[in-house]
Amino acid sequence: MAEAVLRDRIERAGLADKITVDSAGTGDWHIGHNADERALNTLSVNDYSLVSHRSRQIDSTWMSELDLIVVMDSSNYTNVEYMIDNSDHSPELVMFRAFDPELSHLPMPHPDLDVPDPYYGAGDGFTTVLHMIERASDGLISQLPQRLNAAR
Repeated sequence: MAEAVLRDRIERAGLADKITVDSAGTGDWHIGHNADERALNTLSVNDYSLVSHRSRQIDSTWMSELDLIVVMDSSNYTNVEYMIDNSDHSPELVMFRAFDPELSHLPMPHPDLDVPDPYYGAGDGFTTVLHMIERASDGLISQLPQRLNAAR
């Protein structure tokens, strides 16, 4: 869901030629699967598109290709931090909800920055998560011009 929202926001901001969005999990339990139908339905109802998505797993070999890694929860943060520590590269690691202006004061990793996994919850959990993702995406997009200028 975050991939779809970020792609949308980046395109609207006119930054699609400068930024690549990709997504992967830290675990291997869904490798090769399509996105959850409930997630796809929630995205569709809210005018987002996630075309031909297949689950993959990130590992330390990805670090040389990445500038910024945005993770969804504290467990992902710890897993990716370990991958970074065991690579020769140091992409920036940030919890996604740290870009939500109302939560940006929290240190990482902080449990209040976790995006809950709606997979096992009630149907409205996907909508709740979408709203969290939208707020965080807007916060990240507002920082991108400054981040891009600093990277030059």
